[in-house]
Amino acid sequence: MGNPDITMYYFEQNRYIPNHPYLPALHYKRAMENKEDEMEKVFQQNNWKNTWSGGVFSYHHYHSNTHEVLGVKTGSALLQIGGEGGSKLIVKSGDVLLLPAGTGHKKLSASPEFEVIGAYPNGEDYNIKTDVEKDLDGVQEEIESAFFPAADPVYGEDGPLSKMWRQK
Repeated sequence: MGNPDITMYYFEQNRYIPNHPYLPALHYKRAMENKEDEMEKVFQQNNWKNTWSGGVFSYHHYHSNTHEVLGVKTGSALLQIGGEGGSKLIVKSGDVLLLPAGTGHKKLSASPEFEVIGAYPNGEDYNIKTDVEKDLDGVQEEIESAFFPAADPVYGEDGPLSKMWRQK
């Protein structure tokens, strides 16, 4: 896997979604292009576990208790990250999206064969939250105390994640 083409996205809290107060969402374009079948194995080798495969919900949601990696195994989709008014991005087979705890995400549209592999650092269990107004109690503390990954899910301990995400 060569040098990644990475886009960073920072979001403030919006109406329903808290987003992360200081960690950016990262879009690794073509990070696993032509290696999509190895995605789950690579994530697990880098201690991103509790893997699953499927789609992305078509409503805004976030995980307050853990960070998440989504690797696009097949197809493509238009996703919105950061909640209403957030960024719309096209993800394609081989792309990897890292979402810090609290970052809203939603599928706007997708090709019929769209499938992602999801995983969490240290195999953390995840929750699903949809409304910061309803879920306000303790959510910010939970977001900021989410298990901090020791390794980039694609590139390992010396990967770009260690430079782009810094603990406060």
